Amino acid sequence: MAKAIIFDFDGTVCDTGEGIKKSAAFALNSIGIETPDVDELGYFIGPPLLVTFQEKFGKTPQEADELVKKFRERYSEIGLFESHLYDGIHDLLKSLRNDGFKLGIASSKPQLFIEKLLSHFGIADMFDCVCGVTFQADCEPKPSIIARCAKELGTAPADIIMVGDTQYDIDGAKENELRSIGVTWGYGTKFELIESGADFILDAPQDVEAVALDLYEHTDRVNGIFSGKVLTVHHDDITLCNGNQAKRECVDHPGGVAVIGLTDEGEVLLVRQFRYPYKEIIFEIPAGKLEKDEDPFEAGVREFREECGAVADNYFSLGEIYPSPGYTNEIIRLYGATGLHFEEQNLDDDEFLQVIKMPLDELVKRVMSGEIKDAKTVAAALKLKTLLM
Repeated sequence: MAKAIIFDFDGTVCDTGEGIKKSAAFALNSIGIETPDVDELGYFIGPPLLVTFQEKFGKTPQEADELVKKFRERYSEIGLFESHLYDGIHDLLKSLRNDGFKLGIASSKPQLFIEKLLSHFGIADMFDCVCGVTFQADCEPKPSIIARCAKELGTAPADIIMVGDTQYDIDGAKENELRSIGVTWGYGTKFELIESGADFILDAPQDVEAVALDLYEHTDRVNGIFSGKVLTVHHDDITLCNGNQAKRECVDHPGGVAVIGLTDEGEVLLVRQFRYPYKEIIFEIPAGKLEKDEDPFEAGVREFREECGAVADNYFSLGEIYPSPGYTNEIIRLYGATGLHFEEQNLDDDEFLQVIKMPLDELVKRVMSGEIKDAKTVAAALKLKTLLM
């Protein structure tokens, strides 16, 4: 298991693209160079600006230096804050800190800018060291920056993982004999990460933690078995964290929503219905599956109205649950509802159920006794009870 993780910044931790591209266009326009569409200036993200102005626009080192100064004129005041953390990064960093990992940043971005953004996003205290470049020496090679960061972390190369979105990050890791993770949410391409020989290529921030903990399972091949109206079943070939091969049987599910509605009298709305897989009549809170691209909240409102004929003045999130992570990727989003008033039910043709009201305290009692076993109902009841305490 690793002991420390070094992150690239632009394209890995933070999406800084808009500010960088607009500031590059500002610099070029200042000397009369008509720039292409701003979105086409992505090659300014990552490598040293001095190098990019020379290689892409044929400028001398002196001319490029003036362009860098012009770039910073806009970027330091405006462009720096035309950025945001990638979804999932804050949670990832928090989890890694809780796991006990040392964290560092190794970036070709000026250190002052990195530190300003870390403070701006409230994550500065999550890093043990930050290694960027100075305004006077902004062409330091990436391997050198990574080496400085590793030294400051005080961790042996074998115990460090480098995380980045371009070949510069992967090449720099290799030169320092570090394992590497290439991420696909940034500015590089999956092809360049493959060509550079990244040890892992990940599509989601949470997977970084799995790799760092030596728990990650890599999908080598997906073998389809069945595709139905709701479920897709596949049998996958995978590589385990120790390099051994294995298989996983998986069920893909679109996900669902469930709503626990509480009346002014402290009663919860439940539906009682026959569930075919168990051959039982069970108590549940109203729920349903998500349609394609459907907003979970809107789906919850819809299912609550259709199954119970209920509309609420107030809806609130009770989080998510994974009902059976051993074989399915289903996620159920839970909502609470208060301020209830009622309309007519609107059930599907194959849907038969009874709506009943049960005091919340009784529901919790039946949950604790094991009489009510439905996972989403158990979770929602206990969450709501805790919230109201």
